Amino acid sequence: MVDRGASALSLPDDWPAHPDPILALNRMGSFDWDLDNGVFHMDAQAHEVFDLRPDEYDGNPTSLGIRVPRAEAHRLDALVAQAMKDGSENYGAYFRLRRRDGTLRWTHTQGYIRRDETGRPRRIIGIVRDATRELRESEVRREQAALDAALRDQTNVVQLTTAALAHARTVQDVIDVLKDTHGLTHLGATSLVFGLVEAGRIRLVAEGPAGSFVPGTDITRIDEPYPMSEAVRTLTPRFIESPEEFAARYPVLWPHITDLNITSAAYLPLIAEARPIGAMGLLYSDRHGFSPEDRNVLIALGSSIAQSLMRAMLYEQDMDLATGLQQAMLPRTIPSVPGADVAVRYRAGNATGSLGRDVGGDWYDVIPLPGGRVGAVIGDVQGHDTHAAAVMGQLRIVLRAYAAEGHTPAVVMARASVFLHELDTDRFATCLYAEADLSTGVVQVVRAGHIDPLVRRPDGSCRRISVEGGLPLGLSAEFGSLEYPVATLELDPGHTLLLCTDGLVEQPGADLDDGMQLLTTLIATGPDDVRDLADRLIDVAEERGGDDDVALLLLRRRGVDAPRAGGRLQQHVAPGDAEALAEARHMIRTAVGAWGARGLSDEIELVADELITNALMHTEGSAIVTLRVLTGRDRRLRVEVEDSSSALPRRREAGESGVSGRGLLLVDLLTDVWGVEARGGGKVVWCEFVVPERT
Repeated sequence: MVDRGASALSLPDDWPAHPDPILALNRMGSFDWDLDNGVFHMDAQAHEVFDLRPDEYDGNPTSLGIRVPRAEAHRLDALVAQAMKDGSENYGAYFRLRRRDGTLRWTHTQGYIRRDETGRPRRIIGIVRDATRELRESEVRREQAALDAALRDQTNVVQLTTAALAHARTVQDVIDVLKDTHGLTHLGATSLVFGLVEAGRIRLVAEGPAGSFVPGTDITRIDEPYPMSEAVRTLTPRFIESPEEFAARYPVLWPHITDLNITSAAYLPLIAEARPIGAMGLLYSDRHGFSPEDRNVLIALGSSIAQSLMRAMLYEQDMDLATGLQQAMLPRTIPSVPGADVAVRYRAGNATGSLGRDVGGDWYDVIPLPGGRVGAVIGDVQGHDTHAAAVMGQLRIVLRAYAAEGHTPAVVMARASVFLHELDTDRFATCLYAEADLSTGVVQVVRAGHIDPLVRRPDGSCRRISVEGGLPLGLSAEFGSLEYPVATLELDPGHTLLLCTDGLVEQPGADLDDGMQLLTTLIATGPDDVRDLADRLIDVAEERGGDDDVALLLLRRRGVDAPRAGGRLQQHVAPGDAEALAEARHMIRTAVGAWGARGLSDEIELVADELITNALMHTEGSAIVTLRVLTGRDRRLRVEVEDSSSALPRRREAGESGVSGRGLLLVDLLTDVWGVEARGGGKVVWCEFVVPERT
């Protein structure tokens, strides 16, 4: 109330001797206090301010005590004394005086202290005025400022809540934002209830703080006598401004919440697309009533929450559809594979521009094949949408069918590429197909634009297997290149073959080779069990995040109880394809060694080479080379070369200088038995070698 040091009364030397008219115009009275003789002179306007008649005042300052309460007088005396003591030129203060009718009113005074040349106070000249209107206006301004501040705070509630809800992707995210302690603080509420409308009922999904749940309200009908039900039923908010009103309007609910000390409450319907999807109740213990501004802010808050909730519900519906489609396209179960441990994993990526995880075209498959063989597939259809998933499902099925029909890996891949090309879609796919003979460990690998496989040894070391590849599926047929080279490798007992999609390897801004190196290190330091290793790899992918999906397949060959019979490998060799012929030779050499017939590898490779050459020279079309293991009284390795000609081979005399004609002679000399079988419009020339038992 004190306005010490104010400069409003810095009076000039030409201060008028009789300022009464000037002051009167400004509703002020003046005084002249002679400090030497103690006379306190006031003009007529000052008398009015103090509500004194001239005959009621004798010029003595103490006579003003009939109007100035004792406490106010002491405060003013102390103020003036301090101003004179510390050398101030002026002072100012608000004080209360008691009018003739006994009412108090605020008054303001300002005084200018005149001193002599020694600095001693000699005289005080000043003014007094009625400050009632001024303070009333000031109070109104303060109240308005407080209202404005409250409105700003309430508006901030909407902004803060909306900002927090902007990151909510699921319904649970929305609930977590509202249940969060800071969220309740922002809302200004003591307690919160939140429900979703489901089939004509309201299911309570959030309430807080702990201990505020009302038994029997977890699921309520919309026609029940509860404020949340009423808000949903009428699509209008329900504002309860006092405990008495709450008890009168909702007698069923009120007895259960009296311990929360609720003074008011607001129940808001959450409306989206012109229908109620939920309701929210905010309960207060420090608020009485709601101003129009309060109500508008809370209605805006409810609208913001409703929009976020609707967005989250639609997102979850889309995700359920996408996830269901994805799961339907992937194999429901992975078959048990005798002689191997298999683990598969799938992780959906966070697609760019999507609010959350989206469906993709990555897939894996394990295909049991006759003769103790198994096919392992990993692939990735371009895109992250339901169309990619649909294409993936069709491609997975036809690739499985081609493999089950007995086609070689190269033919399986070529036919799958033609199928995708003829599917009339703009999508292409990368794929890797590995066909493993678990009895021998021989694996044939075909790659269509996919990343290379990796092999982990029992000691934990891991290496990348470089496989020459062809174009992605769908593109090879379009560009007229259906050649898929076949790589052959040997998977020893305890070794693990790892196939994955590039989501496990690629990182933004990183080179693919660097990603493969990191993956190799991660595999080498991972657990031994294939399931634990698969979990570890997918956990790392989850921690890293990323836009792309991840599909993963691990196949570990066991060393015990593995079947020894039924091994079978195939290779197509086209006329003039020197690479295919070399790959066939490599396949034969690797398989013979893996099947325990390394001592016969030269003879078997020479005989197979002669049969392939005869088929290519004397027929039109490709030759299909098949190696298989037969068991019976003894163990045999059988070589078959199939061509499209029905003409049977015949022996010819080569002559002393002849360079041909010795093929069948070599076959007869080096094999234990051989023969010819008709097959469709063509034939198969076969031969068998007895393989000594391993010692």
